[in-house]
Amino acid sequence: MDKQLLDILVCPVSGAPVSLADAALLERVNARIAAGEMHHADDSAVTEPLDVALVTRDGTTLYRVHDGIPMMLPERGIELAPRA
Repeated sequence: MDKQLLDILVCPVSGAPVSLADAALLERVNARIAAGEMHHADDSAVTEPLDVALVTRDGTTLYRVHDGIPMMLPERGIELAPRA
Protein backbone atom coordinates (compact mmCIF):
# COMPACT_ATOMS: atom_id res chain seq x y z
CA MET A 1 0.00 0.00 0.00
CA ASP A 2 1.21 3.47 -0.85
CA LYS A 3 2.91 5.11 2.17
CA GLN A 4 1.59 8.60 1.31
CA LEU A 5 -1.98 7.30 1.17
CA LEU A 6 -1.54 5.41 4.43
CA ASP A 7 -0.24 8.58 6.10
CA ILE A 8 -3.48 10.48 5.39
CA LEU A 9 -6.09 7.75 5.94
CA VAL A 10 -8.15 7.84 9.14
CA CYS A 11 -11.11 5.90 10.44
CA PRO A 12 -14.27 7.49 8.98
CA VAL A 13 -16.09 7.05 12.31
CA SER A 14 -13.57 8.00 14.99
CA GLY A 15 -10.99 9.93 12.98
CA ALA A 16 -8.29 7.68 14.47
CA PRO A 17 -5.21 7.05 12.32
CA VAL A 18 -4.94 3.62 10.71
CA SER A 19 -2.01 1.36 9.91
CA LEU A 20 -1.52 -1.93 8.12
CA ALA A 21 -2.59 -4.92 10.20
CA ASP A 22 0.29 -7.29 10.87
CA ALA A 23 0.28 -10.99 9.95
CA ALA A 24 -0.44 -12.12 13.53
CA LEU A 25 -3.57 -9.96 13.76
CA LEU A 26 -4.78 -11.12 10.35
CA GLU A 27 -4.27 -14.74 11.38
CA ARG A 28 -6.33 -14.26 14.56
CA VAL A 29 -9.07 -12.39 12.71
CA ASN A 30 -9.23 -14.97 9.92
CA ALA A 31 -9.63 -17.75 12.50
CA ARG A 32 -12.54 -15.81 14.04
CA ILE A 33 -14.05 -15.24 10.57
CA ALA A 34 -13.89 -18.99 9.92
CA ALA A 35 -15.65 -19.57 13.25
CA GLY A 36 -18.41 -17.10 12.32
CA GLU A 37 -17.45 -14.66 15.10
CA MET A 38 -16.69 -11.50 13.13
CA HIS A 39 -19.19 -8.78 12.18
CA HIS A 40 -19.20 -5.53 10.29
CA ALA A 41 -20.45 -2.37 11.98
CA ASP A 42 -23.79 -2.85 10.15
CA ASP A 43 -24.12 -6.22 11.98
CA SER A 44 -23.62 -8.34 8.85
CA ALA A 45 -21.29 -11.31 9.19
CA VAL A 46 -17.77 -11.15 7.79
CA THR A 47 -17.54 -14.23 5.57
CA GLU A 48 -14.38 -13.78 3.51
CA PRO A 49 -10.88 -13.95 5.02
CA LEU A 50 -8.66 -10.88 4.93
CA ASP A 51 -5.40 -10.74 2.99
CA VAL A 52 -4.69 -7.08 3.78
CA ALA A 53 -6.44 -4.78 6.22
CA LEU A 54 -6.06 -1.47 8.00
CA VAL A 55 -6.50 -1.30 11.76
CA THR A 56 -7.32 1.77 13.82
CA ARG A 57 -4.65 2.95 16.24
CA ASP A 58 -6.86 1.97 19.20
CA GLY A 59 -7.21 -1.55 17.78
CA THR A 60 -11.02 -1.58 17.72
CA THR A 61 -11.79 -1.64 14.01
CA LEU A 62 -10.41 -3.19 10.83
CA TYR A 63 -11.04 -2.09 7.26
CA ARG A 64 -10.55 -4.51 4.38
CA VAL A 65 -8.14 -3.58 1.59
CA HIS A 66 -9.31 -5.09 -1.70
CA ASP A 67 -6.98 -5.00 -4.71
CA GLY A 68 -5.01 -2.21 -3.05
CA ILE A 69 -8.12 -0.11 -2.37
CA PRO A 70 -9.07 0.52 1.28
CA MET A 71 -12.78 -0.13 1.94
CA MET A 72 -13.28 2.70 4.44
CA LEU A 73 -17.07 2.78 4.61
CA PRO A 74 -18.32 3.20 8.20
CA GLU A 75 -20.81 0.35 7.91
CA ARG A 76 -18.14 -2.04 6.58
CA GLY A 77 -15.72 -1.57 9.47
CA ILE A 78 -14.98 -4.91 11.12
CA GLU A 79 -15.40 -4.86 14.88
CA LEU A 80 -12.47 -6.47 16.71
CA ALA A 81 -14.00 -6.62 20.19
CA PRO A 82 -15.80 -9.91 20.91
CA ARG A 83 -19.55 -9.59 21.20
CA ALA A 84 -21.16 -10.08 24.57
